Amino acid sequence: MNAPSLLVELFVEELPPKALKKLGESFASTLFDQLQAAGLLSKDSAITPFASPRRLGAHITRVQAQAQDKPVQQKLMPVSVGLDASGQATPALIKKLAALGVAASEVASVVPQLQRQSDGKAETLYYDSMVKGASLATGLQTALDAALSRLPIPKVMSYQLETDCELPGWSSVHFVRPAHRLVALHGDQVVPIQTLGLKADRITHGHRFEATVDPVVIRQADDYEAQLAQEGSVIAGFDQRRAEMVRQLHAAAARVGGGVRPIDDDALLDEVTALVERPNVLVCEFEKQFLDVPQECLILTMKANQKYFPLLDASGKLTHQFLVVSNISPADASAVIGGNERVVRPRLADAKFFFDQDRKKTLASRVPGLHQVVFHNKLGTQGERTERVRAMAKGIAALLPQGQEPAFIQAVDTAAKLAKADLLTDMVGEFPELQGIMGGYYARHDGLGNEVAAAIEDHYKPRFAGDELPRNTVGVVVALADKLETLVGMFGIGNLPTGDKDPFALRRHALGVMRMLIEKDLHVDVGALIQLAIQVIQHNLTQQAQASAAAATWAKPVLEGLKADAVVESVQSFIFDRLAGSLRDQGYSAQEVEAVLALRPQRLSDVPNRLAAVRAFAMLPEAAALAAANKRIGNILKKADEQATTLAQVNTALFHEEAERHLHATMQTLVPQASQQFQAGDYTASLQTLAALRGPVDAFFDDVMVNADDAAVRLNRLSLLKALHEAMNRVADLSRLA
Repeated sequence: MNAPSLLVELFVEELPPKALKKLGESFASTLFDQLQAAGLLSKDSAITPFASPRRLGAHITRVQAQAQDKPVQQKLMPVSVGLDASGQATPALIKKLAALGVAASEVASVVPQLQRQSDGKAETLYYDSMVKGASLATGLQTALDAALSRLPIPKVMSYQLETDCELPGWSSVHFVRPAHRLVALHGDQVVPIQTLGLKADRITHGHRFEATVDPVVIRQADDYEAQLAQEGSVIAGFDQRRAEMVRQLHAAAARVGGGVRPIDDDALLDEVTALVERPNVLVCEFEKQFLDVPQECLILTMKANQKYFPLLDASGKLTHQFLVVSNISPADASAVIGGNERVVRPRLADAKFFFDQDRKKTLASRVPGLHQVVFHNKLGTQGERTERVRAMAKGIAALLPQGQEPAFIQAVDTAAKLAKADLLTDMVGEFPELQGIMGGYYARHDGLGNEVAAAIEDHYKPRFAGDELPRNTVGVVVALADKLETLVGMFGIGNLPTGDKDPFALRRHALGVMRMLIEKDLHVDVGALIQLAIQVIQHNLTQQAQASAAAATWAKPVLEGLKADAVVESVQSFIFDRLAGSLRDQGYSAQEVEAVLALRPQRLSDVPNRLAAVRAFAMLPEAAALAAANKRIGNILKKADEQATTLAQVNTALFHEEAERHLHATMQTLVPQASQQFQAGDYTASLQTLAALRGPVDAFFDDVMVNADDAAVRLNRLSLLKALHEAMNRVADLSRLA
């Protein structure tokens, strides 16, 4: 006969919606893990989590009422301590056995049954016993306590419970929200557990307004979900409620027609799922005149402030209709629809007002105001930062093929100068998420052209993992300058990410720099960019220190920090660490990534080609032997004399063995060919050409003693190996493949 199912539900006041999904998952998984550890579950037990605005719960199948007894072996003490010369128990052993529940009258019969084993130091006594399995009440109480203590609660609140004692009083409880009921059913039987001042029973509540029965009395664990749906008008499962809401959203969009679709936003779906107990999707609309406002503003205010789902047409353009997910389902929904339309209208009117007001001033007129906005107390204002970004952008632009075109340089300078100006607009003040985006709109309004406007809009990109890159080269240059200025400046003052804290998004900036250099195929050295950033910041801070005694106080320590060569190395290491993680996420093996990045290739745009070459090389039959030989050569050179490793020429007159002559002759043929292929960027062909060295290299190590007694011969052979090592490791450090 199958063991009954278990149901646990904690009924509370409305939980924080952005945290509900994680709270539900944590509550259910911890309960399951704890019960499993207690031996109360079967191998095929399955869990169903529940999380709605007012409840956390879990349904677990095949739960035992009593865990099986477990054999336990406990270490007692060395034989020499526990038994006397006649083999009888000493007082120390008698005391130890008593602590384990063995009565003094039973000791004599227990002693012969004690196991004797060596613990590595001495022969030791062990006591075998059976530990009684936990009851469900005990195990569930422990599991519930653990589940509540481990909840990822964003902020704990305190509330009071009236005590049960004769004298009136209050006791404080700390939890995410006040809890009102606890349900614990094993089959149809209540499990006697308690928490947060509540004792378990079978009573819960459904929807605040639409439950057909209140309270809902759960008959047995397996009836919970169906009873809540039928009597309580609640879809208890988070995933089921979300799926129903998605179904209704698409059905409502289909009724509107015209190929419209609800905006795709997983975070919004999760949040709204956590706000309703039974979703009811309704179609609303607003006046078409608001569509003159940039759609990003309207979409953001509807999503962020009202939790509505805007409707987009087939081309992705915002329509004047939107979807509301209501928590009630009245027969006549007109009042609900009208109420939501009235609520959204002032929000859209505010957005239109901000947009109209902002366009009365040009972006250029706002730039002086940036000098009143502090960026960082050790790096100055946004105005001073803008000057640094402008200088860096022009320096980066000069490194590109378009760098000789005055129009290109002018566009880069204009975009860099105006990139932060929208921070002073009313729209961005209300919606900081729109910075850059609004700058692009206002730039077009000012007649600056699409190239500059797109660059201003895009210079924050990529904003997150997988985000698109700036659309044009001007935007790429300004984005690089902006991110490098932040990276180098923060490293210069020692403001580095720690753990999961990264307030200036330095990890994201490093990934952005890396992606732009690679995906835009920019032939620019990353080290040169970092050096440029350091020089620009040093020059800017020096000017500030000279102009103001107050600025000199904080600028001079920063200048000292930026002088250190360690800044260049630290920023490079930070970027390469992010690059290594990104490449592994893309499916490259750790060995392939380490082999390429060990050389710190300055042209990051070359990295994909190098990785492809290493992967192709690793498939060759010669690869394993050459990788091992390369590792061996590296170890030999590390141990060699400094003089030997700096020799540049190989003297053929000092060759004594045919194997070294053959290796040198083969290198004379293959290395120039491989070098030519390397210079042409054909890394795969370069490595495949060098693969032909396997035979001569194997013969060299079989027949030649590198550390010959004759110093001149030894140094000559080391020089030959050094030349081979340099030729083999231009694309990647092949020893990492060994």
